[in-house]
Amino acid sequence: MIVSLNPATGAELARFKLQGEEAVEHALDAATAAQRKWRRTAPEHRAALLRRIAQALRSDKAELARLISLEMGKPLLEAEAEIEKCAINCDFYADSGLKFLADTAMPSNASESLVVHDPLGVVLAIMPWNYPFWQFFRFLAPALIAGNGAALKHAANVPLCAKAIEDLLVKAGAPNGLVINLVVENTAVAGLIADPRIAAVTLTGSTQVGMIVASQAGKALKKQVLELGGSDPFIVLADADLELAADAAVKARYLNTGQSCINAKRFLVVDAVADQFVDLFVARAQQLKMGDPFEPGVQIGPMARANLRVALDDQVQRTVSAGGWLRLGGMPAAGPGFFYPPTIIDHVLPHMAAFREETFGPVAAITRVADEDEALTMANDTEFGLGASIWTRDLSRAKAFARRIDAGAVFINGVVASDPRLPFGGVKHSGYGRELGEQGMKEFMNTKTIWIGPAV
Repeated sequence: MIVSLNPATGAELARFKLQGEEAVEHALDAATAAQRKWRRTAPEHRAALLRRIAQALRSDKAELARLISLEMGKPLLEAEAEIEKCAINCDFYADSGLKFLADTAMPSNASESLVVHDPLGVVLAIMPWNYPFWQFFRFLAPALIAGNGAALKHAANVPLCAKAIEDLLVKAGAPNGLVINLVVENTAVAGLIADPRIAAVTLTGSTQVGMIVASQAGKALKKQVLELGGSDPFIVLADADLELAADAAVKARYLNTGQSCINAKRFLVVDAVADQFVDLFVARAQQLKMGDPFEPGVQIGPMARANLRVALDDQVQRTVSAGGWLRLGGMPAAGPGFFYPPTIIDHVLPHMAAFREETFGPVAAITRVADEDEALTMANDTEFGLGASIWTRDLSRAKAFARRIDAGAVFINGVVASDPRLPFGGVKHSGYGRELGEQGMKEFMNTKTIWIGPAV
């Protein structure tokens, strides 16, 4: 049994029975048959389905956003933005996917060759709860335009969102079985990965789970894309516009109540401007409104689960006990629900928990550095490598600095975000492979060479 809870109150929302072995077998057979037909469907028809999905997302935006806020606690305005972003992604691949799928001719004196791209099959998508629609549609839109099918194994605490995705795809006219929703325990994942009807695996989740899935997929010789944890640095150099940087810092750390892999987590600030930046950052974070995600003006909702709040508070207490200076927040909110207030810890050193570990919640760790060189050293002193941002007025220096940071994306004077046009992913323990852009679409395609000799 999978139970959905409202994280703002702790109240039960719904219960879902787990699918039995026979139901899973039937679903996988249906997905395999549907994908075999889908891969032969003209790309223009695949694009038409993506446009219908985008239309359905927008027409049902209010209800879908309500489900996100109800089931994982995202403030309602952010939930509405999540649904719109899913629609934008579907539109992007409907418009650009045909160009990405075009064959490439490779002429030579003796022959002509083609490089073509074929879909792999049904891809198992193991999805997280923090962006219950976006994370899946980020994968699904390029997968569908490429001719793949999908089997969704969603996080156990967002089953209502998973069911809503299933219903929306039916409404949009997706072929029966092309995208299946598997309501199974995590223990069933190993069997799914090993199943010959699953061609590849994509996972967005923790580094620890990524290691397990990578091992299982590797044993089965199946392609995998892993988008895992992050501890993104937010680097404030001495010449930065501090007002602009402080405004951005609040968004970068506290969007989605701090529950995102690409939230800024470690704030590396040059000593010369550290006091001023910290004061600006604290003053802005103090203005954030925490409460019921449906209440107008609320920017900080509950954390998604009780155990996540316990783990975050443990990281805060260990950091403060080790010498970090608590400037704001620092303990769970009283009352019902899983609320944790915006928290800022100053003078965090590299051996402390808030620097060394990923903090998945509304906690910012500030580390003061002597200069740009120490900022770079600190930025790369982590097992993670997802995103990073640099704040400076010297763009030439920033571009050179960005090339030296170990990350999948570096934003200069901007908050790290995903964009359908650009590849997205990480290095080191933040995973491998890419989503989005042309590269993301081709991750789950076979690059095939066709050599053409002279006619006899």
